[in-house]
Amino acid sequence: TLQKKKNQAQDKPISASARCKESSICSGSSEIKSRAVVKYCAAPPPTSYALLQEKTDLKLPPANWLRENPQLGSAGTTILGSSSKSKPFSSFGMAYEFIDCIGDDVDVVSDSENIKKLLKIPYSKSHLSMAVHRVGRTLLLDELDIQELFMRSSQTGDWTWLKEFYQRLIDQKWQRKKKSKEHWYQKAILSKFLYYSINGDGAAEPQSDGLNEGEEDSGADEFSSSWPTAFTSTSNAEESEAPKQGLRNDFVRNIMWTFEDIHMLVGSNMPIFGGGRYPAVSLRLRDNNKPINILTGIDYWLDNLMCNVPELVMCFHVNGIVQKYEMIKTEDIPHLENSTFSTRVVKDIAQNVLSFLKSNCTKEGHTYWLFKASGSDIVKLYDLTTLCEEAEEEKYQNPFTLPVAVLLYKVASNLMLKARQNRKHYGTIRTLLLNCVKLLHQDRHPQIIASAHYMLSELFQLDEPLEEDGGESLRAGGSEDSYSDEDREEEEEEEDLTEDSDDDGSYSNCSSPQDDSKAVAVIRSVGELSVPEKYRSTHQIRPSCAFPVSQDKEERCRLVLSYVLKGLKAVDGSIKKESDLPAADPNTPIPLKYEDRSATGACATEKGISLLLERGEQKHTTRSGMIPGSWQHHMKLKLFFKASKAYYVLSDAATNLLKYGRALRYIKLSLQCYDAYCSVSGTLHPHVLLFHSQCLSLCGDIQLMLAQNANNRAAYLEEYSYQTKEDQEILHSLHRESSCQAFSMATDLAMDPEYQLFVSSKCYEAAYELLVSEPLKDLTSDQLSQVLKRLGNIRNEMGVYYMNQAAAMQAEKEVKKSVSAAEQEMWKKSFGFFEKGMKDFEAIGDSTNTALLLCNTGRLMRICAQAHCNLSGDEGRGEFSPEEALYYNKAIDYYLQAMKALASREKHSAVWDSVNWELSTTYFTLATLLQDYAPVSRKAQEQIEREVTEAMMKSLKYCDLQTDSARQPLYQYRAATIHHRLASMYHSCFRNQVGDEHLRKQHRSLAELHYSKAVSLFLSLKDAPCELLRTLLERVAFAEFTMAGQNSSTAKLKSLTGAIEIMTETRHAFQLIHKELQEEQTEVTNGPMAGLNLQEVMKLIGVFEPSFSFLLLQVIKLMTTAKRKPSNKDEELLKTYKNVYSKLLRAEKNAPLVSRVELYVELLQQLMQRTGSDDTGTRKP
Repeated sequence: TLQKKKNQAQDKPISASARCKESSICSGSSEIKSRAVVKYCAAPPPTSYALLQEKTDLKLPPANWLRENPQLGSAGTTILGSSSKSKPFSSFGMAYEFIDCIGDDVDVVSDSENIKKLLKIPYSKSHLSMAVHRVGRTLLLDELDIQELFMRSSQTGDWTWLKEFYQRLIDQKWQRKKKSKEHWYQKAILSKFLYYSINGDGAAEPQSDGLNEGEEDSGADEFSSSWPTAFTSTSNAEESEAPKQGLRNDFVRNIMWTFEDIHMLVGSNMPIFGGGRYPAVSLRLRDNNKPINILTGIDYWLDNLMCNVPELVMCFHVNGIVQKYEMIKTEDIPHLENSTFSTRVVKDIAQNVLSFLKSNCTKEGHTYWLFKASGSDIVKLYDLTTLCEEAEEEKYQNPFTLPVAVLLYKVASNLMLKARQNRKHYGTIRTLLLNCVKLLHQDRHPQIIASAHYMLSELFQLDEPLEEDGGESLRAGGSEDSYSDEDREEEEEEEDLTEDSDDDGSYSNCSSPQDDSKAVAVIRSVGELSVPEKYRSTHQIRPSCAFPVSQDKEERCRLVLSYVLKGLKAVDGSIKKESDLPAADPNTPIPLKYEDRSATGACATEKGISLLLERGEQKHTTRSGMIPGSWQHHMKLKLFFKASKAYYVLSDAATNLLKYGRALRYIKLSLQCYDAYCSVSGTLHPHVLLFHSQCLSLCGDIQLMLAQNANNRAAYLEEYSYQTKEDQEILHSLHRESSCQAFSMATDLAMDPEYQLFVSSKCYEAAYELLVSEPLKDLTSDQLSQVLKRLGNIRNEMGVYYMNQAAAMQAEKEVKKSVSAAEQEMWKKSFGFFEKGMKDFEAIGDSTNTALLLCNTGRLMRICAQAHCNLSGDEGRGEFSPEEALYYNKAIDYYLQAMKALASREKHSAVWDSVNWELSTTYFTLATLLQDYAPVSRKAQEQIEREVTEAMMKSLKYCDLQTDSARQPLYQYRAATIHHRLASMYHSCFRNQVGDEHLRKQHRSLAELHYSKAVSLFLSLKDAPCELLRTLLERVAFAEFTMAGQNSSTAKLKSLTGAIEIMTETRHAFQLIHKELQEEQTEVTNGPMAGLNLQEVMKLIGVFEPSFSFLLLQVIKLMTTAKRKPSNKDEELLKTYKNVYSKLLRAEKNAPLVSRVELYVELLQQLMQRTGSDDTGTRKP
């Protein structure tokens, strides 16, 4: 048995009883697959029928006749018995009730009578007239009673074009045909038979108002009352109920019937009896004089299949007198005498009819008309919607328009609930809604139109990342209102069929071949329907509508805004108080006001920013006159909020593209939409407040970026001022409810960076206040940490801004005076922002950024220290002041706190290295100032030396010589400089120390040590020749001074030899100087080399030459006057010294610098070879 995709066990009965059974009916050797599941049943469980005695006269009415009886359903209140005439909207009533099935699970929704008519087409000569509508893959079939329609047309003037079309093409002599008395007689005795067959309990039921037997037009009256006279939609569109007249589900039972591979939702009113040996039987009344024909047999068989009834009880009568009963099994019905038919053929007919309709009824929302004239073999399908448009008639004359639109809307609404889990429904929903909107007029049905456009906008989930889904692309198959494939295989077959157009039937009331041009499709002969797979649906009865997913975020937002605008227009058009509003021309742009706020005082700004938080619960009449709680009110809230979201996403995207002017314009529009939302909303839900905090946070980001990119201000202003027509129209709609000025202060484009930073900080503060407010405090831990991080960042930015302002003031002062009040004000502001920023970062445990702010505060303290340096007239700066010392020590304090916050380099190496460098620099600056501008008036020399040594050693401690980084050469240079300065200081102490020999030895030892380390580091740098030369010359001077205190010639000679060895090491420095001088000569056009200070080189050479000459002269003298006999080696050495000394004396004093340096390198090389000095540049003391 073919199982239905959906688990039918979950279907819950709505009324008294529901049955879920399966049946498999066999016909001969071949099996027909049939399965029926009762979705809803209004009748009580079947009870046994009363077996009428022979000779019972059915012409006499029973006592309970026409009384309401649940066993008979609608047959209980009509003389028609089981309803043979469908109501024109019966399929819509079922579709509304079982909306989950529509569009995907079910192929056909219809009254069982219509299904039977379709399956009997090849056997029947009677006319066929049905309206067909498509919703997704589902077809809705309803009887279209042309006679009734044209009667209405003559009364109302509607559908006159169809009447003319029908008369012209199909039946030139149309007139209303009345039912015969025989027809009503047969209906009456059937009704009486069914009432007789009810067990006696039913007679006690109260009698309802029935119809008199003689009223021949009663059926027509009942039918005409079911046509809606006018459709109005007044309920909430989100839960829009079907128009009450004619759109109810009036069937006794609704059955999900699977016939072979066709899934049908069928409505049936057939009375079912049961009990005893027969749990379910259907009762039939037959005239014994009239044999059962094939049409009746198919009727009985299909009724039993649809309702899962295994047996049929036939009561035979002659002229209303009961003769006998006969029991027939359902599977035996196709083999009854005179009514034999093939079940396989019926199956083929069903598949062919469905395929024909599926292949040709392709446009959703269109009303198709399936028509076969009485006695004709030709079946035609017309598109009434297209014919109506061609006739230039209003589509609203089609009574199916609104029910179809409402159904499309309902199916889309139902799918929206599923779409949250599965995006595959998006394409279907979009198609349904677009087709729904096409059917409706904005002035007549603004609610459904507004709601549909809102749902269309909701398909684009702007706050979710776009999933890469191969099934959802821009390559959508088919148009948005069509589900068919353009390249159908049937086209070839249809071309073949058109060749047979001359084989037209001989019926006078059938259309001629040339009239077929109006038909969408034609079945040339009903016999074709019996041919297996004559008609095939090539597209697997599946809609090929893909959702247009654009990778461009801006394009998606623009689509959303276009839907929002259409929705707003529909809502605005339905509000009656338009005359009270000033007329607005949508073509006139609303200016985005630009104002330079640099001159605005802080007080006025504070007052303006307070509005950021005051857009809360405001209860006042809306400007447009909307009634609170109305559908317009609800819809505007949703549309305003959606627009605000779309503009927010556009702003965020523009920010990522560095288009900050455009970003500010979009966030302004977003906040204007939010302002309008607040104006019409009674309360603000937490998710709305959360979104508002995100908007304010983004606004803060944009203002910060604008402040940091002041150079592009002209371009940003141009972007900010641009406005699309769509934006203008949305703004006009917003202005119907609000002035939209609440957030103008936050979203204006100012020219002053300080003001922009201030606005940015206030936006972040407002966002923070929202997040810690009562409605949101338990929901927003992630967002809160993000906003606190932004707050910390903006406070850091403002601190840096004011710190730079203070530094600029300091630099601009021509003559250094005492610290100005303006400078102090800048310091206070800067320090205040840094402190607040640190609290923000500490609140979220962000130690890295806390360290950065501590580092910036340290820098501020150094600027304060620099501002406090003493000046002593024209001689330059004075002694190192206590204020300087205080601020430098504060700076050191903050840097040490930063190191403590980071704990280790692994946490954030870049920040750690930065803090490390700044700390080393501060110690070094403090030490050099103490050394160069010693506060001798306040402190003893020993104390100063102690402090200098301590600061230098601490600076050296933070010189990271091991880590391979960009700062490593700077650290090496600093370490070399520190050793050089310490060596110089100990050198000075050694020269000036008198008395304490132990201390002198210590100073001498330390000086030698630091000189040695300084030389080693300068040598490794390769780009500090002057510093290396100076250090070596100082070291030579230190050796000379040591020699001056010696009396022994041997000791002196040893010291001199040592000094000469140090002097030979200057060769490295001169080689580097020579190299740079040569490069300078080759690049004369580029100007002097930036790396070499020629003045400094000349000054050092001025020290080098006499010192070198003096050393050589002294060593020559000592070696010449030596008492002991010199060795051969000593003689060679003396000869070299004399040679070098001679060349040095004969050197041209006015020779070019390059030549002189070349000579020095040559002489020093000569000495080095003789003395055997190494190239390391180090010498142990």
